[in-house]
Formats: sequence, structure tokens, C-alpha cells
Amino acid sequence: MLADFLMTKAQLRKTKIIVTMGPALDSETRLEEAMLAGAGIFRLNMAHTSPESARDAIRRIRAVSRRAGREVAVMMDIKGPEIRTGVVASPITLELGESFDFTCGAESLEFDGDDGINSVAVNYRDLVHDVQVGDELLVDSGLLRFGVIEKHAARVRCRVLVPGVLASLRHVNLPGVDVNLPAFTTKDRADAAVGLAEGVDYIAQSFVRRAADVHELRAFIMESNARAQIIAKIEDQSGIRNLDEIVEAADAVMVARGDLGIECPYEDLPIIQRRVVNTCIEQGRPVIIATHMLESMISAAMPTRAEISDVANAVYEQADAVMLSGETAMGQYPIESIRVLDKIARRIEGESETVTRCSVAVKSERMKMLHSAAALANRMPGAQILAFTRQGLMAAGLAALRPIHAPILAVTPVPEVFRQLHLHRAVVPFLMPFDADPDVTIERAISMLCRAATVSAGDKLIIVSDIIAKDQTCESIQLRVVR
Repeated sequence: MLADFLMTKAQLRKTKIIVTMGPALDSETRLEEAMLAGAGIFRLNMAHTSPESARDAIRRIRAVSRRAGREVAVMMDIKGPEIRTGVVASPITLELGESFDFTCGAESLEFDGDDGINSVAVNYRDLVHDVQVGDELLVDSGLLRFGVIEKHAARVRCRVLVPGVLASLRHVNLPGVDVNLPAFTTKDRADAAVGLAEGVDYIAQSFVRRAADVHELRAFIMESNARAQIIAKIEDQSGIRNLDEIVEAADAVMVARGDLGIECPYEDLPIIQRRVVNTCIEQGRPVIIATHMLESMISAAMPTRAEISDVANAVYEQADAVMLSGETAMGQYPIESIRVLDKIARRIEGESETVTRCSVAVKSERMKMLHSAAALANRMPGAQILAFTRQGLMAAGLAALRPIHAPILAVTPVPEVFRQLHLHRAVVPFLMPFDADPDVTIERAISMLCRAATVSAGDKLIIVSDIIAKDQTCESIQLRVVR
């Protein structure tokens, strides 16, 4: 019998914390410290990780979590389609207003020049077909900006709008352009195959533009006989345009504010974030806020005041999780960054736990039943919800309803479901086998929670479960007082 954290009521944090693996968390000691500090999901960024390194990292995470008694989830974040510049012999200094060419279709990505105009190759042959005169190209996270002024057979001529220095292998963004790139690349397939073989809990899919992208990855997971869930990353304007269908197709959604902040006007980013969060809550999908949460803590022991407010806003919006990237991958203060998120989330949750946000669509019979359980919990301050779930649907539905006060103590007999429930807001998962007799299962679960100091005598439990009677599954709600 393995519990998530032996978590008392005073220790509960509803907002989950995701951390990114990297050199800063490479040692087993640091991994264990991160788990004890409150990280529940560990992310592997395959843009910077080989399949072999990912396999080693997954096994190391599993080994440390077993030793620490803190079973955590693993997310593999696959790279997705990307456009990059080629190799340059030496960095190119670009002046405001000068002409510059991007060449496409060349076999080599070597630096190339023509007619005295600087140029660089790109790894995307259809660039010349996808962009139009007047479009903008953003390079190196938007530090360099170019306007398209001419198109030729295999060359896009631009004018430098924001000058700077261009080095090798820089990322290229095409805001508003629907590029003809595969959603699930050859590299993604190789990486995902390793992750699924190692039993990762989530695959985060980069640059999701439409529901069909999610369906393609879903088919690959099913062919692998795996149970990993899909997190769709919203990173460009196509993803925003098709948000509703993407949210419906995916298991969870990430507001990936790095590329999203480049692809969209920066003043629109807070509006987009709120729209994604609201859409996810309405459709009952977990939502993650990611990128630049505590960026300054890569090199500083304390966050900026603006970062504190940014994290607080994600908690006020009732996002399911917040994510650290460079802070824990390569930062000097990875454990301190986790503790900062933990501290801010607890403080804001304590301040904001007076307003219900039950905007999820309540259509199915099951959701109507769960809505009743959440409403009962909202009218009984101090009560906790105890849910029994085999597939995670019961706990996920309750989390989507956002109970005001009550934590959701989710008991499951399935290890994969146990780990995947780490993503859902206010859900505290526990792993325990079920008995054929539902009453025995409930009593065993209450005894386990008492030993974990999660509940104590006199506590009110709103119990949501499936009862099998005469070969039929009956969903029920009970109110019990812990003896």
C-alpha cells in the first residue's frame, strides 16, 4: 500500500508542481529533495535530451521515488515540429533596415551569401511557399525580427526590423503562418517509443495546431499498448484558433508561454492564458501554466515581485498545475524554486477559498452525481471528499468541479492511474487494492487515511464510489463521520 504523500490536512496544496529535469536535478540526492519539497511530476524536455538519457532519467526517477516513498509521475515533452537556421561560420551582425535572405531547399545548412547580401539556410523547404510578402519572421526567441519583402524560387528576402547578432541553429517563429510541418515527427516517434516502453505517465505534445494532431499521437500510444495521457501544448495562433477541439481531444492542456509569447502579441498573452484556463475548466480538462514562472531564480535565490504575482495569478485562476523549466533544469536554486511555488500557492489558496468556480459543463449522469457531491462538500466546511476510482474518471470529474474547500482523496488500485492523478487540482491520490465488498474497501481506505493523519476522528467524509450490485454498476454518494 503506497500513498501519494502521507499528507495531513494542514499540508494539502491544491495546485500541483511540475519540474523539469536537467543537470541541476541530475543527482539522486537532488531528486529526492525535489520530491520532498513538493514536486509531483518530473518533465523530460526531449528538445535537449537523447532517448538513451531519457531512459536513464526515467529509471532514476522511479528508483528514487520508491526509496523516498513518494511515487511521482513522469512527463515526456516531445520536441514537435520546428524551423531552425543553419550553421554560420561566425555570428552575423545585422543592422536595422539591411536586406537578408533565408534560403530553403539547399541540402546543406551551411551559411550562404549571394550578391553581397547576407543569408542563412533554414531546415524547412516549404518556407518560401508558406510565407507571404508582409509577413514577419522572428528568430532566436524574437530577439531578431525580419519583414518579408520578396520571394524567389528557394529564397525569402527580408528586411531587418529588429537588429542583432545571428548565431548558428537559431529557432525561427512565423507568427500567424499555418506551416506545412508534420505534427508528430520522426524524432518524436523515436523519443515517444522509448518513453512509452519505460512507462511514462504523460506525453506532452508540442505545437499542437488542431485536434487531428492529438489523434495521431493517440493512435501511436494505443498501438504501443500504453496508458500514457496526452498533454496538448498551446504554442501558436493555430492552437488558439482551434482551442475548443484541441481541449476536447486531449487529456490535459499546457499554456506554453515561451513560444506562445513570441507567436502572439505579448499584450494578448494574459488574455490567451485566461481563455485557455477557462476553456479547460469548462470542458473538465486539467490545465498547466508553464514558462518563466520564476525565471530570475535560475541565478537568484529570491523571485522578483512580478514573478510572485504571476504565480499567484495562476493560482487565483485555479489552474491545476504550475511548471518550472530552466529553474530546475539548469538553475542554481532548483529546490528553493520548488519551495517558492509551494509557499505562494498555499498562501493564495488560503486567501481565495471562498468563491466557487463550478463552470464545468454538467451533462452526463455521472457529472450530475459528482456535482451533487461537490455541492454537498461546499456546504460543509471541513468535510473531505473520498473517491474510489479505477480509471481516474471519478476523481478527475470532481477536480473539474473545483470544490471550494474540500480536498479530493482519490483511492485507486491501479498504479498508472495513481500517478496520473498527480496532475489534477486538489486531488491527493492513494494506491490501495479494492475488495469485492465495497464496505470493506471503504473501511480499509478510512483506516489508511487515519494512519496517514489525512483524516481523524470526527471528520466528515463525502464518499463517492461505484457499487457493483447484481452485475450492474451503481454510483453512490455517502456521508460518513470518521469513528
